[in-house]
Amino acid sequence: MGTLATAWFLGGSLLASANAIVGSPPAELPFETLPLTTARQTPVAAWYLAAPNSTATVILLHPIRGSRLTMLSRAKLLYQHGFDVLLIDMQAHGETPGEKITLGYLESADAVAAVAYVRSRIPGHRVGVVGRSLGGAAALLASPLGIDALVLESVYPTIEEAIYDRLRMRLGPFAGVAAPLLLCQVEPRLGIACSTLRPIDHIAAVGCPVLIMSGTKDEHTTIAETRRLYQTAVEPKRLVEFPDAAHVDLFAADPALYEESVLRFLRRWLETGPN
Repeated sequence: MGTLATAWFLGGSLLASANAIVGSPPAELPFETLPLTTARQTPVAAWYLAAPNSTATVILLHPIRGSRLTMLSRAKLLYQHGFDVLLIDMQAHGETPGEKITLGYLESADAVAAVAYVRSRIPGHRVGVVGRSLGGAAALLASPLGIDALVLESVYPTIEEAIYDRLRMRLGPFAGVAAPLLLCQVEPRLGIACSTLRPIDHIAAVGCPVLIMSGTKDEHTTIAETRRLYQTAVEPKRLVEFPDAAHVDLFAADPALYEESVLRFLRRWLETGPN
């Protein structure tokens, strides 16, 4: 009974809302604060950063328990290189309401709303998405988004592997026993089956070029899992591995490699289109 109670508590903690005050955007850049809405009429907190003479917008989707603030360094980089940027708080994160985190299920609707906003705001713009971990999973679960380029950072192939990997880091060989105790809570808590939380099942349908990046020492999403995600994707695609990086902010881990990889990819597919 104690083991089951502990597992239930951990399951609740995993899915607990990560709402927090984000506050005003940095004053040194011309951010607009936007109230987006999803197709279900739920609000999505957002910032838009318009670069002079831009012809493309990049949407930034944060990792689990993150917010717009988590993606600010990327926003500044992209703005400096001529891209418009849209940052959102996914549901149950930052200032976007939500009772619980749904591991990409409801978060995918936020990705759809972000793309729809950009398409309506500037119909001629090419659109890219950069998603970290949960953000990338949400983008895949929403695919095809009708975008022109997709960057996935440290994205797990399936929720089963995501849970198992995290438990293995803490419990070692006992992870195989503990993982089912958490996974069996997904449906009663969220009303969805684990089979709906498999980003890898959607990657072949993204309908655009994809850049997949991860750290070679990532234990939350192993490099073998990342390579399998890459193998499942269709061309045009590119895989970039960050040597010795764990499940961390890849931009902070190796700024030079990140900038070279992401900017080259986005410039090719958002500024000039297919070659």
